[in-house]
Amino acid sequence: MMACLLRVLQRHSAFGASCSERDSVFRLASWAVRNHSTQAAPHFPGMEYQDAIWTLNTLQSNASVLQQARSGQRDPRQQLLSMPGFLERAGLTVEQLDHLNIIHITGTKGKGSTCAFTERILRTYGFRTGFYSSPHLVQVRERIRIDGRPISNELFTKYFWQVYGRLDETKEAHGGTMPAYFRFLTILAFHIFLQEKVDLAIIEVGIGGAYDCTNVVRRPWVCGIASLGIDHTQILGDTIEKIAWQKAGIFKPGVPAFTVRQPQEAMAVLRDRAREIQCRLLVCPDLDRYQTESGALQLGLAGQHQRSNASLALQLCHTWLQRRCGPDSSPALPDPNSSSVLQADSFRPGAAMVKGLADTHWAGRNQTLRRGAMTYFLDGAHTHRSMQACVQWFQEAAQSQSGASGAVVRVLLFNSTGQRDGAAMLKLLLPCHFDLAVFCPNIAETVATGNADQQNFNVTVEAMLTCCLDNERSWRLLSDGGDDYAAPLLIRDGPAPLAERKADSLVFPCILSALRWIAQGRDPVLTEPAQTAPPVTPSMAAKAALLQDAAHIHILVTGSLHLVGGVLKHLDPEDG
Repeated sequence: MMACLLRVLQRHSAFGASCSERDSVFRLASWAVRNHSTQAAPHFPGMEYQDAIWTLNTLQSNASVLQQARSGQRDPRQQLLSMPGFLERAGLTVEQLDHLNIIHITGTKGKGSTCAFTERILRTYGFRTGFYSSPHLVQVRERIRIDGRPISNELFTKYFWQVYGRLDETKEAHGGTMPAYFRFLTILAFHIFLQEKVDLAIIEVGIGGAYDCTNVVRRPWVCGIASLGIDHTQILGDTIEKIAWQKAGIFKPGVPAFTVRQPQEAMAVLRDRAREIQCRLLVCPDLDRYQTESGALQLGLAGQHQRSNASLALQLCHTWLQRRCGPDSSPALPDPNSSSVLQADSFRPGAAMVKGLADTHWAGRNQTLRRGAMTYFLDGAHTHRSMQACVQWFQEAAQSQSGASGAVVRVLLFNSTGQRDGAAMLKLLLPCHFDLAVFCPNIAETVATGNADQQNFNVTVEAMLTCCLDNERSWRLLSDGGDDYAAPLLIRDGPAPLAERKADSLVFPCILSALRWIAQGRDPVLTEPAQTAPPVTPSMAAKAALLQDAAHIHILVTGSLHLVGGVLKHLDPEDG
């Protein structure tokens, strides 16, 4: 099975024909995906955006380095401790960051949505906003936004070479070191926000908080913690208490902090950390506690779980505005004898807050795209709690879309990454009653396109394909209890399925081939001549009868933000 998938990657690669027989199949697959040298191209006038991205990708940690970090062989504090030195080499200082009027936000689930709500509200007030987030969905420049829009290719390229050039010029004097991918982008974001003179910067933590490189910020104006859960356990710890300790690391002395309601064990850790660091921690009220003249607050992001994110955003904005526009009164320090966390007061949101919440858009999170008979439901849920929220949202959203007559076929398009338990997430998806489950790695297409934005060196191609096949096997075990037939692979030269068995799960070598098969020609965006996907076998094409006969097809894309990004690359590349 693995060999079949790798053969397809080789066959449809631009490099496949020129590789010698002695090259390993795994290296062939890697070339098909990456399609560029890992050596940084020299900068000269006329360098374009993709040149910058190719060079940026040379800073990605490879899979072996990442595994060392996960196994505890690398000091997690080093990522943060190295930041001041890298900032100085890039021409920045930690003191300059104090002028960015930062809102610093972490959490396990909902931190990106909270940032999006916060940014949209303050932009509605007329402030020039900077917003740094991760990961990107389609293009790297999505991570750095000015006034809600990803910076342009031209601005990204200009500022990239400014920062990269300074770091590259000084690396020999510092043992040849360069900042890794995320650290570099964090430095680049700070540089851009300072150069573009934003009124404030909303900074989303990458992983954790205490040792995350964004925590180089000394004096944020306010901090927020979204919903906590179990994720990144090899880096942050395997209990909610350990994870809460890491997240609370963004607290700063005298800086107000807010959190949504958390599990009791996590809340106790946050309370103790706030007391230790000497910052005032408040719990956000329920969203319906905010009184408005126009009735209940309307949110631009779907899903019940977004209500707590919206409340957190309101508190963060309210506190930031008080400091910016009102008297600068320092918050009271926590009572050292108190065993509870105080409740934040609700207030009457202004018109800009109401409009900002309603106008918020955050691609790839509870997002619905409708094209005729095809309706795509996209959500990058990748933790236990976020998948529970995704299931609730999908069931409600799909029900609201099923008013038209005719048969509706439900399709799951799934992948998981890293050390996450794919089987556990798939189990949560069973109540959605999918008619077909489709699995593919986070490879946008097997034809080399020269697009470097979605290239990932943090995981080997072999690991991606193994995870994909494991997920498919888990789904079969969960859905019908059987494991005595080969998973059908919709690729040429793949093993033929047993004719007497009807499989409801299928494996594809890339995202594009999966999407084109699901659409069955009904989505014109997926039938562009420029988009080429491996042909499927005639025996596998027969499995499409259910899709061909359906009046409507509902596709839930979930399990990985990288998968969602690969889907959006083909469906709606400008949405970011």
